[in-house]
Order: sequence, then C-alpha cells, then structure tokens
Amino acid sequence: MRDIPEEMAARIESGAATLCHAWIVERVDEARLGFTDHDRDLSIDGVVCRAASGWSQGAAETAEGLAAGSLAVGGVLDDERIVETDIAAGLWDRARVALWRVDWARPDLKVLLGRGTLSRIRREGEGFTAEINGPLAALERVVGRTFGRTCDAALGDARCSVDPDGRTCDKRWETCVQTFGNGVNFQGFPDIPGDDFLTAYPAAGGRHDGGSRR
Repeated sequence: MRDIPEEMAARIESGAATLCHAWIVERVDEARLGFTDHDRDLSIDGVVCRAASGWSQGAAETAEGLAAGSLAVGGVLDDERIVETDIAAGLWDRARVALWRVDWARPDLKVLLGRGTLSRIRREGEGFTAEINGPLAALERVVGRTFGRTCDAALGDARCSVDPDGRTCDKRWETCVQTFGNGVNFQGFPDIPGDDFLTAYPAAGGRHDGGSRR
C-alpha cells in the first residue's frame, strides 16, 4: 500500500494542475540522474530532475496480482547526460528507476508510483525510447530449458545435426527415430508424463518395473 501524504492525496483527488511526473534513475556506475515532464527543473531527494530532457510518460501496462507490468517512456536524447556512447557501453542496462508523482509547486509533496528496472533503451530517429520492467518481471523470465515431449531443436541445426534434405519433421520422437534415425540427438523428453498419464491404469501382464511406457 502506498504511503501518500494527506495533503498530496487531497491534491490528487482534486485534480490539481500542479502535478507532474519525475523519474530518478540509478545506473550501474552509481550515477543518479533525474528527469521530469514538467517545464522546469525540480529537485527531488537531492537529485536535480531535468525538464529539458524531454522525458514523458508513455504507454503503461499493469495488471492485478503478480503480473510484472511495464512502462515505456520516451524523449529526446540529452547531449549532456544521455549519449549514445554510454548506451553502447551498457551504462544504462539494468538501471534502477523510481517513478514519482510530484507537486511541482511543493516538490516535497510526492508519492512513489513504482520502481522498476530499465530493460532496454534504444534510439528512434532523433529521440529514444526506454522500456521499464516492474519488480516482478524476473518471475516471467524463462531460465534454462523447457521440458516437453517434443524436440526443441530446429531441424538441421547444430543440436539436431541431420541433413533435412528437403524433408520436414513434426518434432516427435517416433519421427526422429524412424525417419531420420537420429534418436541419439533428440532434444526432447518423450517419456515425460503428459495429460494421458492421469488416466493411465495398471494392466495385467507385461513389465511393471517403472521403466518407459513406450
């Protein structure tokens, strides 16, 4: 739950015309830079938030519960502080960003809207677009391989190693073995239990040693 000063809450509720956004960015080199969509510079927590940067709030995507959410901001490249050499050097990669709603007439009146991590900053013509991920974005990131029955290699790539010779493959174990004779390089897990495992039942006869059901 956000901690909103009563006076700030009242101004937000009334739709006061003195409200603006401010971003404070902490880069990997520990440099702290501030930006605002107000028409004058603001000082927030000792950081000068520059108005001339051209930063403005873009499209935001948020959701209920554990959704990560994302925010895009855009602006014009600031020759002093946002330069392409720094971007190319990775100084902006994974920078931490705090987004504030501020009363520019009373900069001490503010509320933290959220925090995130700069996932990407890219040049677009004369300006740039920065994409910010929410704090739970890491939960959506796929790490390592996904286990499944079908092969996750591309037919003919280094992991597959066969010459497709114009043939196609449906990524099934049976096709890999019978059509290509390449079971040793199959990049899937054909014996992993699927939905049909839930309806399986013991049968008379045969082996019951916990081995493959194929």
